[in-house]
Amino acid sequence: MAGKHFVPDYTEEEIGKIQRDGLQYTMRQVWKSPQYREKLAAHGIEPGDVRDLDDLAKLPAFDAEDLRAGYPLPLLCVPEREVVRIHASSGTTGKRKILAYTREDVDTFALQMARCYEMAGLGPDDRMQIAVGYGLWTAGIGFQLGSELMGMLTIPVGPGNLEMHLQLLMDMQPTCFGATASMALLVAEEAERAGIGDRLRLRKMICGAETRSEKMRLAIEEKLGLEGSYDIAGMTEMYGPGTAIDCDCHTGLHYWADLFIIEVVDPVTLRPVAPGEIGEMVVTTLRKQAAPLLRYRTHDLTRLVPGRCACGLSMPRHDAILGRSDDMVVFRGVNIYPGQIMDVICQFAELGGEYQAEITRDAHAQDHMLLTVERAMGQSAANDENLAAAIASKLRKAILARMDVKIADYGSLPRTFSKSKRVTDLRHTQTK
Repeated sequence: MAGKHFVPDYTEEEIGKIQRDGLQYTMRQVWKSPQYREKLAAHGIEPGDVRDLDDLAKLPAFDAEDLRAGYPLPLLCVPEREVVRIHASSGTTGKRKILAYTREDVDTFALQMARCYEMAGLGPDDRMQIAVGYGLWTAGIGFQLGSELMGMLTIPVGPGNLEMHLQLLMDMQPTCFGATASMALLVAEEAERAGIGDRLRLRKMICGAETRSEKMRLAIEEKLGLEGSYDIAGMTEMYGPGTAIDCDCHTGLHYWADLFIIEVVDPVTLRPVAPGEIGEMVVTTLRKQAAPLLRYRTHDLTRLVPGRCACGLSMPRHDAILGRSDDMVVFRGVNIYPGQIMDVICQFAELGGEYQAEITRDAHAQDHMLLTVERAMGQSAANDENLAAAIASKLRKAILARMDVKIADYGSLPRTFSKSKRVTDLRHTQTK
């Protein structure tokens, strides 16, 4: 195991051939599903109509409604006896989006996470402590599958239970910790507060499930004395976590182009946007057996990062997720995503990485947004008024909407073990 490598470094030509072959495989596979066949036939698509990457545009898009419509085993393309596991997405209302896995699908899931660990500079001599959710959700089992494939000693704690995590960090001496960004910051702050940093061997952190600001990354690294920390991407429909990871350059997330075709499209026309422009991520899988994806709308907003990364890896990159279409709030006629607020906050050295925004509506049907941001650790409150005015001005120029800004003490905003909800819209809950 010690000499095994998981991250391929194909040429662009090799990636192109793998994607063409994989697309043809997926087209053959989806034709085994009555649900896929019905929708493709309704759009006049025959099995042999898609042979090259340029043919993708001929295909209709699929989305979460197609998964719910086929409940309990939607888009299934193999006999049920070949299904060895299911996972379901978290946070949905009504019927969950359930995805089926064959034995080979589980192996591919483990592979993509092992690749992420290798990209983060981990190996079989490392130890991995896992602080993300287990059960129907893919996060915990995905972190564990990749860790065990890599050959690392694995400590599967799950989310929450901060006291247990801190104890095991000291007793088991893990060198890597996997968590949401919110949980990672909570652990880092508590370890610093308890003064146990010199008793830990942590050198790496891998964060997923929510967007993490650059300030947050640097704060976590500083408090724990890390060599580096990394963001991963993933979703249940794409096996789970580990579909992409940023490298030490932190200029986008390398995604596994031999496992997925990623398009970034205009959410209305579904036509590709220009390279570098923001749009919706649409995914086609290349190896998935049980429930392959064909132009699946993720509703995640990102952009493809043009050019080759300075790290030298040929795998292409997409940017961090700006937000989701269902994260978007319309405030005074302007579409706002949490990522846009975070981008502005990152421009101020006086601020930490935590914020909360609250939207309300007054008796005159006028909308108001209050943005509360924390000062960076050690910053004085003496300049709060000027700082708030500067942030509000920068936000007005960036987002084209006026909002109020309040500066709070470092550590005063609530921390969470899971994803932080940073924008709260109270307009529909207020009494009229």
